[in-house]
Amino acid sequence: MLIDVITDVLSKNDLVTAFAFIGLLVFVSYRFSYLLTRGRIHGSAIAITLGLVLAYFGGKYTGGSKGLADIPIFAGIGIMGGAMLRDFAIVSTAFGADLSSLKKAGYVGALSIVIGVILSFTIGGIVAVLFGYSDSISIATIGAGAATYIVGPVTGTALGATTEVMALSVAAGLVKSVLVMVGTPLVAKTVGLNNPTSAMIYGGLMGTTSGVAGGLAATDPKLVPYGAMTATFYTGVGCLMAPSLLFMIVS
Repeated sequence: MLIDVITDVLSKNDLVTAFAFIGLLVFVSYRFSYLLTRGRIHGSAIAITLGLVLAYFGGKYTGGSKGLADIPIFAGIGIMGGAMLRDFAIVSTAFGADLSSLKKAGYVGALSIVIGVILSFTIGGIVAVLFGYSDSISIATIGAGAATYIVGPVTGTALGATTEVMALSVAAGLVKSVLVMVGTPLVAKTVGLNNPTSAMIYGGLMGTTSGVAGGLAATDPKLVPYGAMTATFYTGVGCLMAPSLLFMIVS
């Protein structure tokens, strides 16, 4: 039958299928973002939420531990979402940053990044302890996830955290991203978020690039490049500090 032929072709080209599926998911997410929220909630946050939901139902359907990747036709998602391509994406993001642009933010902008990482990590770690986690690896991973949903899995992989803890770290970062997107327009006037310098400091403190970009876009689109400038470095600083210095402090 035709459906069997299509399934066989897609299964044999699982990585290509994964790229096509994720591309479609991202496209739909950004359309939802525009049509339902007028960009107030960034498309990437919607895409991650849908991904987590699909992974849950995929795991329930197959009884496996890899979510959708346990379904033969979606096996390529396991490769696409693996450590190799994930780390490649992080490195490529870092190469897209311009150090000369960071210098424009001055010492205040650089300091805001460090303070933002430490503050988010501390809050995430406290929440992890309140929910019953006592081992330093889990606390550090969830704390790193509170920085961004990229720093969490990177830290968890480096420290050998369980998949459940890494999933929680992603969820923590996602919640933060959505809160920043929605909350930025509400607090913009109160915190004086109306000029490039304050936008760079805000981006350094909040850190989540998608959250800062979405929030500033809803506040004043002209401020987006400045907030995203420091927020871009936040992930890199978090990936350096969380599995090393901050983990040592927790231990």
